Amino acid sequence: MARVLSLAVFLSGEGTTCDALADQSAGGHLPARIALVLSDRPHAPGIERARHRGLPTAVRPLHGVDPGLWSSEIDALLHDRGVELVVLAGFLGIVPPELVRRWNGRILNVHPSLLPKYGGPGMYGAHVHRAVLADGEAESGATVHLVTDALDAGPILLQEAVPVQPGDTIDRLRDRLRPVETRLLSEAIRRFAEGDWTLPYPVPPASEAARPSDRDPI
Repeated sequence: MARVLSLAVFLSGEGTTCDALADQSAGGHLPARIALVLSDRPHAPGIERARHRGLPTAVRPLHGVDPGLWSSEIDALLHDRGVELVVLAGFLGIVPPELVRRWNGRILNVHPSLLPKYGGPGMYGAHVHRAVLADGEAESGATVHLVTDALDAGPILLQEAVPVQPGDTIDRLRDRLRPVETRLLSEAIRRFAEGDWTLPYPVPPASEAARPSDRDPI
């Protein structure tokens, strides 16, 4: 039986994925509630929209801050809000190792490519789509994975390919991928809420991390 899972959503920009999750939750289509929306950027549009929705919000800049102190503060905030699962949805900051260790197996990221391709430093948002188109790839996709100390290299939970169409632009490819990203993220949250996956999710050593072929199909 599904329970209502308590989420924290980390974002840095528009917050479109956060909006979609909030809509699904409010409509009873997702067994989760957003207990906190956190941004590392004070003027992120996503944090303003979350405030208008009446969601609990916090802004904690990460750049130029001691990562250990930031991690301790965020850890306390997450526990205070009763958060069970952290979702990175367009969060451009790199989560400090201290927080990753404290929340090992409880942080998800959604990435706009078929990882391990087009992941790592500098590969986010439009940079990913630009690289996919420049390389003439036949397909792109979205990936939901666990966050580890290795950037975009944590175990893959869900993944779906999307064909690259003739005449695709960065914007067209991005817009076609966004609903796929949200659907995969919602499915991952649902599996945790329904007990198909445990929290914290067991994270194997990097050398044993699941390849895409080892994933459960959706």
